[in-house]
Amino acid sequence: MASPKFQGWLGKTPESVNGKMEWGEFEPKKWTEDDVDIEISHCGICGSDLHMLKSGWGPTPYPCVVGHEIVGRAVRVGNNVKHVKVGDRVGVGAQARSCQKSTCHECSNDMPSYCGNELINTYGSIYPKDEGKSYGGYADYNRTNGGFVVKIPDGLDSAVAAPMLCGGITMYSPLKQNGCGPGKTVGIVGVGGLGHFGVLFAKALGADRVVGISRKSDKRDDALKLGADEYIATGEEEDWETKHARTLDLIISTVSSEKMPLEGYLRLLKVKGTLIQVGAPDGGNLPRINAFTLLLSGIKIGGSAVGSPREISEMLQLAADKKIKSWVQERPLKDANQAIIDMEDGKARFRYVLVNENYGHH
Repeated sequence: MASPKFQGWLGKTPESVNGKMEWGEFEPKKWTEDDVDIEISHCGICGSDLHMLKSGWGPTPYPCVVGHEIVGRAVRVGNNVKHVKVGDRVGVGAQARSCQKSTCHECSNDMPSYCGNELINTYGSIYPKDEGKSYGGYADYNRTNGGFVVKIPDGLDSAVAAPMLCGGITMYSPLKQNGCGPGKTVGIVGVGGLGHFGVLFAKALGADRVVGISRKSDKRDDALKLGADEYIATGEEEDWETKHARTLDLIISTVSSEKMPLEGYLRLLKVKGTLIQVGAPDGGNLPRINAFTLLLSGIKIGGSAVGSPREISEMLQLAADKKIKSWVQERPLKDANQAIIDMEDGKARFRYVLVNENYGHH
């Protein structure tokens, strides 16, 4: 099949984050027989999209089409891709390629999101060897390496699946890797786009108790509806760190602020507990940590990137089996500019998903 016409919402300057993306054509990466072309039906809006549009994590190679929570239909499949066929409903998360070499420790141990040789993001990355640039999902089509294209299980709605491909896996992976399950109590800091997945998946993985942690109490009802057993409003509850000290085995923090009460969160951990940071502040700075906080409770602090395609498939299957539903609000792709403004203003409860009105009409 000939290449479809690639069009999407182009961010051309840091100003584009203020609702100034422009619809236009773009040139996808050069086609290889390892690639899959996807006609996009749905794309979730992720906080990373906003960071990238405004060059918040370093200079963005404009023009850039953001969006890495992509669901659609495979319309062209390279000869080397065996697990996907034309017509399959598929998804792409935040990563488009790694080196995939058998000599690479990360790639050969199912950790491609940590590959040190080649790390291509779904948008805003430059491919080696003049293959071009990666463009994301606020568009009609996407081209991505087949190794990072996953099939969406039947029984999982496309709009529900889309935000799981980055937001969901960003929470599922550290929960799973750090032993979330029966017998464990888990805290989720920040009940928002990421945090709401933390509550859903911690419960689905069988944690005994899940605690939502946020500054204000306005998310309490949502957290409990999502399945949390308890809620701590750190900005409103007196002495919360003492009252809840040493009650949690594992905390996943989605908050990205230099001002978050990190020391307080660490005091909530049981002896030998773990805090995993997944929120990424512009500039990357975290609050200071006192060494004695770590030493006297024997606690660990770590970080986590997105999970592998294998983990994404495992998470989607769990979501299908347990009927886990992302909390999404669908927005038409043509209103993407307004949707990112609303996202920046914190209006999403909890994820916006762009629905492509052109889908199936090409």
